[in-house]
Amino acid sequence: MAGNEAVLSMPTFGVIRQAQEKDQQMTVLSDTALHILPRIQTPHDVAGLTPEEKAVLAEEIRQVIIGTVSMNGGHLAPSLGVVELTLALLSVFDPGRDRLVWDVGHQAYAYKLLTGRQENFHTLRTLHGISGFPRPAESPYDHFGVGHSSTSISAALGMAMARDRKGEDHDVVAIIGDGSMTAGLAYEGLNQAGGWGGRLIVVLNDNEMSISKNVGALSLFLSRKLNQRWVKRFKKDMENWISSFPFGGDVMGYVKRGEESFKSFFTPGMLFEAFRFNYLGPIDGHDTARLTEVFKEVREIEGPVLVHVLTKKGRGYAPAEKNPTYFHGVGCFEPETGLVEKPGVCPPSYTQVFGRALTALAKDDARVMAITAAMPEGTGLSDFSAAMPERFVDVGICEQHAVTFAAGLAKEGFKPVVAVYSTFLQRSYDQIVHDVCLQNLPVTFCLDRAGLVGEDGATHHGAFDLSYLRHIPHLTVMAPGSEAELPGMLATALAQSGPVAIRYPRGAGEGLPLPEKPEPLPIGKGEMARPGKDGLVVAIGSRVMPAVVAANELAAETGREVAVFNARFVKPLPREQLLALAKEFPLWLTAEENVLQGGFGSAVLEMLADAGALTGLTVRRLGLPDDFVEHGAQKALRAICGIDKDGIKAALRALLGL
Repeated sequence: MAGNEAVLSMPTFGVIRQAQEKDQQMTVLSDTALHILPRIQTPHDVAGLTPEEKAVLAEEIRQVIIGTVSMNGGHLAPSLGVVELTLALLSVFDPGRDRLVWDVGHQAYAYKLLTGRQENFHTLRTLHGISGFPRPAESPYDHFGVGHSSTSISAALGMAMARDRKGEDHDVVAIIGDGSMTAGLAYEGLNQAGGWGGRLIVVLNDNEMSISKNVGALSLFLSRKLNQRWVKRFKKDMENWISSFPFGGDVMGYVKRGEESFKSFFTPGMLFEAFRFNYLGPIDGHDTARLTEVFKEVREIEGPVLVHVLTKKGRGYAPAEKNPTYFHGVGCFEPETGLVEKPGVCPPSYTQVFGRALTALAKDDARVMAITAAMPEGTGLSDFSAAMPERFVDVGICEQHAVTFAAGLAKEGFKPVVAVYSTFLQRSYDQIVHDVCLQNLPVTFCLDRAGLVGEDGATHHGAFDLSYLRHIPHLTVMAPGSEAELPGMLATALAQSGPVAIRYPRGAGEGLPLPEKPEPLPIGKGEMARPGKDGLVVAIGSRVMPAVVAANELAAETGREVAVFNARFVKPLPREQLLALAKEFPLWLTAEENVLQGGFGSAVLEMLADAGALTGLTVRRLGLPDDFVEHGAQKALRAICGIDKDGIKAALRALLGL
């Protein structure tokens, strides 16, 4: 194999050439690999294709998505499941005029390819490349920015009402799915839309999955189908039998008029009709021609309409069809086999450390229960759910409910642990305040993906949790300086009689040995991670270890010795220790992976000011900017924000006047 070229042996993936351009790897599909897709320069080009061409185009789209995601990582299975649905939508609706609002925007890769982003699709989720989610700043065809689920119906309803107020006549379509209908926000939107009664189209992409397997009564209800073979056979036999009688035609007329009631009884139509939506479905979501005809009919219906579409997550790629949860959001992989290449042995991730520690601690305390919002794998609770299924609850994409549900458990003497991504806990702020902290209930919040998460970008960065949690009364807030501290912090939280939040980053730890039996830590006490005399870094969480490395390198380069203090606690701060350090060190640098406004550094400054200890001190803060950080690799983003090892070292040089 010459140069940088690599040919995939499976013809369904075509030919992929890896080319070096400006020191970055990019994926370029050979001109011979694709026939129809290069002809699609605008979304209007889709409508003019023949059914045969659309079938070829669907496979070419999958080919490009698989090839690109195998190189960049991304949300593979959801996007593979909606290719035909996307083609049908663009065959009927004009995104230059009509508004298409995607829910759970990781289903929009095919849409990106067909709306003018083919040439840049190889940059998907890379630094300065195109986003993994719909983003209005990226394309005029992205009508609403999304990243968190269940927002599409509410946003589309607002657009539809605005259209009518302005006297315009375009269509507004919300495409919701991948478990988003398990969240209450979707039903709030349906409720108002049905009461309003205006023109709105909702497409429910029902793949019976969210990120993990769908849960709850609603998902079971939605999975009831009328297209099963026995139902069709029964219906046909009944029609033939009734028609054989005298006046059978008249009787069949009554039967036909009653068919909708029969249908509603057996299908989700009953639910959506109750919201005053015209219900159509279920419809095969991989039949482009049928979908196209349905969407044409839907445009002529007055009032709100819901089209129920059945799709298969991971469609067209066997590994993703077999394991859609794993391929929901996946890193780089070998496209021929679906296997992930793992160079070397990596230390366990914070997520894995959390899951193992919680499982071990729960075995010794029957009061411990684990709660997740549709992400048992992502939050590290798979082992817990397998070991103690009766003490594990997946509430679906319902963060608000998860928190109040945990409050109810805590009120009755249990020790619930809510494992959730930092960015998603934002959705349950009111419940944290009023249902947990106001009542001082022993609920533990474990915030995975705190700080910069990488390629998912601004919608998923856990940039704000220290700011929105530390001011809530009764809440203790901790952040481990390494994965080795996480089990002890979890033990600390479970030993408390009130609410506790622990935040930790995405990714692998430092490879430090984990405690065999985690012991609770003293509340509000930190520790010196590195001695020094010329200055002080007060660091929290993921910035402790980079601060130690930066101080070590600075000492080797300049001979100046900077101490590093691992605060461990954001609330309560290690106040006495910090005040003692204020007498010893006149030069301070705080370091955190949270926005500076209201974050850890702000807390330190407030404490010093209130204690009258700022006199003679120079304090500088490092943290995330007052902006939404873009997508890209974690390492690159931390460097750009100046919070990596080199950024900390540069800040120390400036502080020390070097």
